[in-house]
Amino acid sequence: MLATKLFNRMGDGPGESGTSRRAVMEQIDASLTRLGTDYVDLYQVHRFDPNTPIEETMEALHDVVKAGKVRYIGASSMWAWQFAKMQEAARANGWTTFVSMQDQYSLIMREEEREMFPLLADEGVSSIPWSPLAAGVTARPWGQKSTARGTANPDTDPKGRPLWIPEDQSVVDAVERVAQAHDVSMAQIALAWVLRNPVVAAPIVGATKEHHLADAVAALDVVLPDKEVAALEAAYVQRQPTYFS
Repeated sequence: MLATKLFNRMGDGPGESGTSRRAVMEQIDASLTRLGTDYVDLYQVHRFDPNTPIEETMEALHDVVKAGKVRYIGASSMWAWQFAKMQEAARANGWTTFVSMQDQYSLIMREEEREMFPLLADEGVSSIPWSPLAAGVTARPWGQKSTARGTANPDTDPKGRPLWIPEDQSVVDAVERVAQAHDVSMAQIALAWVLRNPVVAAPIVGATKEHHLADAVAALDVVLPDKEVAALEAAYVQRQPTYFS
């Protein structure tokens, strides 16, 4: 299955960023050329574009579906009200609606549970979470940065909002205890917790080593009893969503 995104700047021209009709039309062709294919299975709006009318974006996405260049469309990190408005604009005009939401979701970033996940459940839309291991933070004991990703990852998003807060340590410590009880890796426990949410279809695993894929597959077989789920969730506190406005 092939998936790609639209929004971030790819060049200097007027159609090189955002979700205007020009951007949608030009960037899907550019993506198909780079991928060496005639279509993609999933074309995603990487972020909400406040500078383009919603109807313009949704009609253009519908047109690339009808042209056979895209099979399904999805969205990524945005506020629930923005996603709802885009869906309603498509429905009202008989255009293609989103089938997926790629949002940030992990044991230490659960803000999507407040509004987005209930909306997705009501709409019949699946979540394909990004950073389900919180950049590896929930995959190893607290403070351990033994990987290149862990060492290079910033402490804040581009707007200065913290990615990690002191309460995260208690969450990670709980993951470590549950993993030891099951005699499996922390990554398997953290992924198993993400997978148990009924709106989650498949977390996006940023695998850089073969064992990362093995852990992801093995997480499908991990069964977390309610007592362990409660222990994993107990220390979570409300926080600011990151990486979108």
